Amino acid sequence: MSDAVQGTPKRRLFDQRAGAPTLVGSGTRFEGRLLVRGPMSLGGTIVGDGVVEGLLSIAQDAHWQGNVRAQAAVVAGRVTGDLVVDTKLEIGRSAVIRGSVRANVIAIADGAVVEGEIAVTGSQPVIHFAEKRAPADG
Repeated sequence: MSDAVQGTPKRRLFDQRAGAPTLVGSGTRFEGRLLVRGPMSLGGTIVGDGVVEGLLSIAQDAHWQGNVRAQAAVVAGRVTGDLVVDTKLEIGRSAVIRGSVRANVIAIADGAVVEGEIAVTGSQPVIHFAEKRAPADG
């Protein structure tokens, strides 16, 4: 039975992740090219290009400086560079993205900032929403 039929709300993209993510914690700085073979949670800073072969979560105080490609992504922090997402991209109200954004599905919360081209590769238009719960830490 679907969530809609049962009356339970749909879960946010980050809530659906599977497995233990690679963590770059708050106060940590990584410089260089990065390849992650699964989910990743960024709480610190990355300077360089990267590929995340799973769900990428960028926390409110985190910053990725460089181009990044991910299978799916939830962004609450900053990205300075191009962001390419194979499936769904959720941009939270505290997010600031300075670069082009490309994804199959894009959902943008009221208050989010995207300074660059936005390209949706799927059939749905950009989804705008009001974020109702408090931002998650990490």
